[in-house]
Amino acid sequence: MRLFFVTTDHFETKIWFRDDDDFKVGMNYVAVTVAAVGVRVIAFILMSTHVHFLLACYEKDARRFISYFKQLYGTYYRNKYGSSRLFRRNSIDIQEIINEGEGIEKVIAYIIMNSVAARICATASGYRWGSGACYFNDNKEIGKPIGCLSGRERIATLKSKTSVPDNWTIGAGGYILPESYIPVEDVERLFKNARRFNYFLFSSSKAKRVKEQNGPSFRDQVILEGLNDLRVTLFSNKSLDDLNEEEKAELIRQLQWRFSADSHQISRLTGLPYSEVTELLNRL
Repeated sequence: MRLFFVTTDHFETKIWFRDDDDFKVGMNYVAVTVAAVGVRVIAFILMSTHVHFLLACYEKDARRFISYFKQLYGTYYRNKYGSSRLFRRNSIDIQEIINEGEGIEKVIAYIIMNSVAARICATASGYRWGSGACYFNDNKEIGKPIGCLSGRERIATLKSKTSVPDNWTIGAGGYILPESYIPVEDVERLFKNARRFNYFLFSSSKAKRVKEQNGPSFRDQVILEGLNDLRVTLFSNKSLDDLNEEEKAELIRQLQWRFSADSHQISRLTGLPYSEVTELLNRL
């Protein structure tokens, strides 16, 4: 088997996960995809606009994995939000990682530091939607075996009829805990100790990005809720499509002022083209 770094392109004007329920479904679909395709997930993270995985498998299985995951989540998303082509247009990139020059350690650190680079949380272990809390953590959540659930409860929880091992554990959040299928001990042996693990986290390109720039500090999901409240308060719940240019400019101004949202974040949350957002911002 080989190692492959799998990532999807960033959405510019859309987001994968609009609320915590979407993230929970995404977490469960990672587990379901592992069970269905039979690959080993070494590390992963689910972000609002993209996902990253480090997989131990053959290349054809890496492609099967991400295709199956996108298909599962795309069907859920379509049923909930009505978009039928969103994920089919979302291209993927698969790169083989060679175990030379600490390449594996660097990729793992890069993946799980995405949430820190996005200024969503202070540490990789503080982000729920990925494997960041799996490694060198003495306070892991203790869930209950999914085998304790009835068949109907399993399907309702996983939103899939795919069978997963009975000993995989489900946490209080309603999703299968990543340590059920992540080879945590193997990853910890790779890093040797927590101190060396932290060294890679803090020296990763994602950590350096945090030091070099002041990016958005609010999660997309938080701003999305604020966006809906603003539409009700400012424009009597008019849809974004019905706003005139002056109203769009005011909405953008409020998002920038209240949430320190940048043009990329405003674009993907409002669905307005990036060029239009920047033009309206330049007028303010």
